[in-house]
Amino acid sequence: MTLRSTPPFRADHVGSFLRPKYLLEAREQKAKGEITAEQLRKVEDKAITEIVKFQEDVGLQSITDGEFRRTYFHVDFLEQIGGVKTDIPVTVVKPDGTKELAPPVMRVIDKVRHVKDIQLADFQYLKSQIAPGRGAVAKVTIPSPTMLHFRGGRAGISKEHYPELEPSFYDDVAQAYGDELRSLAAAGCTYVQMDDTNLAYLCDEKMREAARQRGDDPNELPHRYAKFINKVVAQKPAGMTLAMHLCRGNFKSTHAASGNYEPVAEALLKEMNLDAYFLEYDDDRSGDFRPLRFLAPGKIVVLGLVTTKFGKLESKDDLKRRIDEAAKYVPLEQLCLSPQCGFSSTVHGNDIAVEDQRAKLRLVIETAQEVWGRA
Repeated sequence: MTLRSTPPFRADHVGSFLRPKYLLEAREQKAKGEITAEQLRKVEDKAITEIVKFQEDVGLQSITDGEFRRTYFHVDFLEQIGGVKTDIPVTVVKPDGTKELAPPVMRVIDKVRHVKDIQLADFQYLKSQIAPGRGAVAKVTIPSPTMLHFRGGRAGISKEHYPELEPSFYDDVAQAYGDELRSLAAAGCTYVQMDDTNLAYLCDEKMREAARQRGDDPNELPHRYAKFINKVVAQKPAGMTLAMHLCRGNFKSTHAASGNYEPVAEALLKEMNLDAYFLEYDDDRSGDFRPLRFLAPGKIVVLGLVTTKFGKLESKDDLKRRIDEAAKYVPLEQLCLSPQCGFSSTVHGNDIAVEDQRAKLRLVIETAQEVWGRA
């Protein structure tokens, strides 16, 4: 069985890590006006240098900045796209006392356009911190462009600027994303992951009903989004791996959606021209592996079998058994392994210790080595 010298790697990860306490404190100081943006960035730089070393020490080949410069996985990026207005998400306390993150309101109030290089400086710093000579690759994570449609539907997009969504809205968003990908590629970026909750949410009947209430057809949306994503892929620079992570929600160890991937599988795995998919398969809410039968040749599915929500370590034998189950539907050569999500999709972090974070990643790496071989 062959290893992979290009991403995604046999042992990979989604991207975010638990923020150190001193970084959280600095972010609070910035919010209170006690330190400047430049001072906060220096603190972020220090934390990113440390998390890069952490990933290298663990043995990962794909290296991220831990998303340490973000508060939320989506808002911080999307609000920097021209024509987009976002509101800060609200934490809601449910009747049982648990907390969940209410989806942020995202509105398109003008023509969508790329007005600045959003991730460029962050990528350049990340790349500068990675030790040369060990084949590690800097990975950038950004929210999926579908976030600009799914959250608010037609009502969230200016009718003045977009009387019809087809084709101008989707074309403009794709152009903005293409401009961002090109700016990253010019700086040497070869690995980008788009984080998408919306296709995962369309596996959940409650979320499907909510889409109906917004005037959308949940059976048609995955295919529309496949065309939308393909407009972005068509602008992908040569030599860049473009992956998608399907997230069912990841706020303080909770999730927002459940359901088998079957309702979106064909659009996702067959129609989208992406290189790879990070799929959550860490518990029963994810369903079985049958949807993988739609995976087109040449594409990779990264199985998210190790949960980031809780510290209890999975059994290596159980992971191998589940990889074997998945391999009944897609060749083992087209599979990789990772945690199911990031450890801290928002600044708040999951209910898991830093030591457990390390142990989970080591488990992924060791299991992958035993299944696919060592370098």
